[in-house]
Amino acid sequence: MNQLPTCRFGRTEQRIPLLSLGGMRFQQSWSDLPASEITDESQTRLEATLQRAVQEGFHHIETARHYGSSERQLGWALPRIPDSQRLLQSKVPPADDPSVFEAELEKSFKRLACQRLDLLAIHGINLQEHLDQTVRPGGCMDVVRRWQSDGRVGHVGFSTHGPTELIVAACDTGAFDYLNLHWYYIRQDNDPALDAAQRQDMGVFIISPTDKGGHLHSPSAKLLELCAPLHPIVFNDLFCLRDPRVHTISVGAARPEDLDLHLQALDLLPDAGALIKPVQQRLEAAALASLGRDWIDSWRVGLPSWEQTPGGINLPVLLWLHNLMEAWDLQSYAKARYRLLGQGGHWFAGANADAFETDVSVSDLQAVLGASPWRDQIPGILRSLRDRLAGEAQMRLSSV
Repeated sequence: MNQLPTCRFGRTEQRIPLLSLGGMRFQQSWSDLPASEITDESQTRLEATLQRAVQEGFHHIETARHYGSSERQLGWALPRIPDSQRLLQSKVPPADDPSVFEAELEKSFKRLACQRLDLLAIHGINLQEHLDQTVRPGGCMDVVRRWQSDGRVGHVGFSTHGPTELIVAACDTGAFDYLNLHWYYIRQDNDPALDAAQRQDMGVFIISPTDKGGHLHSPSAKLLELCAPLHPIVFNDLFCLRDPRVHTISVGAARPEDLDLHLQALDLLPDAGALIKPVQQRLEAAALASLGRDWIDSWRVGLPSWEQTPGGINLPVLLWLHNLMEAWDLQSYAKARYRLLGQGGHWFAGANADAFETDVSVSDLQAVLGASPWRDQIPGILRSLRDRLAGEAQMRLSSV
């Protein structure tokens, strides 16, 4: 059995591998299937992935109550593929009624066939009400503390797709030992959250750096060229792991070979600074050539939030997607993100541009763009995004 490099996972004091095995992609279904509907083929593939991961030193496994059949299938696989160093994590969403939260927690234990979770995350603190439901007296955290005192739960954290200011507020409560969040090369706006976690000595787990980091499993030809000689997955892994605020990143493997490029990144980590610098320079030069310095420096200025925009149009996200396509040709990623807008609830808030020029007029939009230096150009960008990306709405995989 190989050993991955490890680091101290914040105040948990756990030694965690720099790569964690995420349980979001190798399950059979996004529905919590009954046992009778899980096929031998699916279970064999999951177990082969887990076996390879254990052999390579992926001692941290992370899943969630609402990752479809993931917990059930892992519950069957874990005893068959033992690992004396295993750290097991699952995630359960908060609820206004803590008894509902506790029932879901009990179901996670039943599905995983486990007696203890080393790490438990409150899944999806995306709104202020989720944080309130968790930390208020008599809330979900009281349930967690009781389970901790019984020895069934080790350390408690939270996962989030929420706005940066909410993540910072959750860290600042001091209630959590670690967090799972999005942060990678194409999305660094959660920098203040990393700083807040560091102030609290929290462990930091980066969610989905390969998929949400730009569909790096199927990169554009332009991105491949700009990142060469590194694969985009390797570049992004190095970018994340060379930051001292980051402790581990998720590898969402669907098959054993999906681990290969991430393992390659670890081999190169000692030289990360020298390796990623020229790639960053090429990526920045491509963005500058495509978008121009004035746009890069000021596109965010004066943008209203989606709540303040007619039709709930999420201008910050849509213009970010525009940038990704123009700079690095991240078409498939932009299309997937665009089609989630309006369908993902609090996981992916706000609407796309489909209603622009039907339910929302140009004058309606410009009325809230008075502080933007790009007030006259943004309607054309939205029109282009709608024409290039609109299609059948895409639902978020997990509906909680």
